[in-house]
Amino acid sequence: MTAEESADEDEAAGPAIELDAVYDAIDAVGRPHLTATELSRKTDLTPDEAREALETLAADGEIRRQDVTEVESIWYPTDVAEVTDRERVVLFPDRREVVVEHPDQFTRAQLSQFARLQDSNRSGGYVYEIREADVWAAPHESLEGLLATMRDVLGERSPHLEEWVTSQWERARKFRLYTHEDGYVVLEAESDDLMGNVARQKLDEETLRAPISDSEAWVNEDATAEVKRTLYEAGYPVRDDRELEEGDALEMDLLLRLRDYQADWVERFTEQGSGVFVGPPGSGKTVAAMGTMAAIGGETLILVPSRELATQWHDELVRHTSLSDDDIGEYHGGEKSIRPVTIATYRTAGMDRHRKLFDQRKWGLIVYDEVHHVPSPIHRRSADLQTKHRLGLTATPTRESDDEEEIFTLVGPPIGTDWGKLFDEGYVAEPEVEIRLVPWGEDGERSEYAATSGHDRRQAAANNTGKVDEIRYTLAEHPAAKALVFVEYLEQGEAISEAIDAPFISGETPHAQREKLFDEFRRSERETLVVSRVGDEGIDLPDAELAVVASGLGGSRRQGAQRAGRTMRPAGDARMVVLATRGTTEEDFVRRQMRHLASKGIRVNETEAEAVDPPAAED
Repeated sequence: MTAEESADEDEAAGPAIELDAVYDAIDAVGRPHLTATELSRKTDLTPDEAREALETLAADGEIRRQDVTEVESIWYPTDVAEVTDRERVVLFPDRREVVVEHPDQFTRAQLSQFARLQDSNRSGGYVYEIREADVWAAPHESLEGLLATMRDVLGERSPHLEEWVTSQWERARKFRLYTHEDGYVVLEAESDDLMGNVARQKLDEETLRAPISDSEAWVNEDATAEVKRTLYEAGYPVRDDRELEEGDALEMDLLLRLRDYQADWVERFTEQGSGVFVGPPGSGKTVAAMGTMAAIGGETLILVPSRELATQWHDELVRHTSLSDDDIGEYHGGEKSIRPVTIATYRTAGMDRHRKLFDQRKWGLIVYDEVHHVPSPIHRRSADLQTKHRLGLTATPTRESDDEEEIFTLVGPPIGTDWGKLFDEGYVAEPEVEIRLVPWGEDGERSEYAATSGHDRRQAAANNTGKVDEIRYTLAEHPAAKALVFVEYLEQGEAISEAIDAPFISGETPHAQREKLFDEFRRSERETLVVSRVGDEGIDLPDAELAVVASGLGGSRRQGAQRAGRTMRPAGDARMVVLATRGTTEEDFVRRQMRHLASKGIRVNETEAEAVDPPAAED
């Protein structure tokens, strides 16, 4: 064939267009199909050329045509699911909302750095809101880095939104605290107007003791927490650049090698003097905290929510650092010894009669494990230690009361929030999370649910006996997996324990018996445990591969992430199955539980219960 004949044949074949261009045009139209005229508007083709291009793709079997009476023909891809399941990101800059359909893990992880997940639905749609607090707490060192992340995930530039984000970024840098060369604390405003019209209007003379200049004031050192909280509520986060106390020296070496991201966390913390390590369970926040202790080199007070976690910290410090038992004290209901490194429970530390815990030694570092406990009034006192280096640890800073900003205000800004990167690099296994809708086990239970309200109705849905069969089915699906079954109600826990022949651990289980069962689980001497709320945090169960949630705390996002975290480890499969009674308010509760996980880049699927014919157990 001559070149002239080849050119004639190409011309006869009509204009060429890639299938991806059709997909892009369909995305722009907003429907899973389009007309030739609509394709021409989204490309450089004329309507006739677009029609010919579509006919060529149809001849190749890539798309299909449907003739509609008195209307121009419509065209749609052969694989409609390829269109309907494609990721779409739609920005509403005036409302500062982002609607995402079928986002992948990377997109959700990126969005979590500057937006808050507000809602999600069964069809794969997510609604994010960008709030002032999200910009203030964005884990970026520069405005350019934040804007680059936003443009990357949104796929477009929005001058209106970026102008607002820039204003909020700058607003978070209007005030700062620093240490004067003579040793006292100074509040500095960017301008005289801000000092006079904001700080001096909001803070009394006991807090701002005397002016140093029109834009600077001497601060009562004991009131620095109040300064930061008050100005934050007024819309002005305060940068804390003070020189913090190093405390009495602590000779300590870490016997482990930090992963690259852990070393980065430690370096960023030592530069800032305060901060919160935010990472999924299994990412090694405790090890990074021990690395921080070694870097700071000052006596350390560690605050934890439970005695179990205090014991766990003690054992980990002895195992992974040069500290001995004589260097480590515990201060709680079971023991009260104060040493160079002391581990205390939040509740005990909050009691007036235990003030000596704070005053007896010169602490250089305060570690707040499970830092989401700090905003609770009983724990507020611990955040008043503002002259020390302050390190928070959490997978889930979110609280249902939406006052998580106090964590970052009183303890420090977030460090290490990119969960997606840890998943991609294999440090943590991304769990498969599935919500299963379970039918009623008995008709009488449905009637009981309909006749109740409030808490009784939620309990009726949680105790649906149909969940027992689904638990058996799920365990039979994964016969080799070490499994935890979580419950909220004692009677339900006891019934499930008997049905599946596994021990039930609750707050009523004696401490020694509880530890014995957990140790047996760790050593694989037991494959399954039924656990109440005591397993939600502060318990190290590193080898759990399957978590089944039979009932939860009425939609707590933090609890959902904690329970999923029991399966998020560097090796092996990780799976979480959340059971909800179909057609009840429990459906909404569990979706809310999973919302935080979805915002961090974890895909959450929703299915119907599968225990119609449970698989037979293998011999």
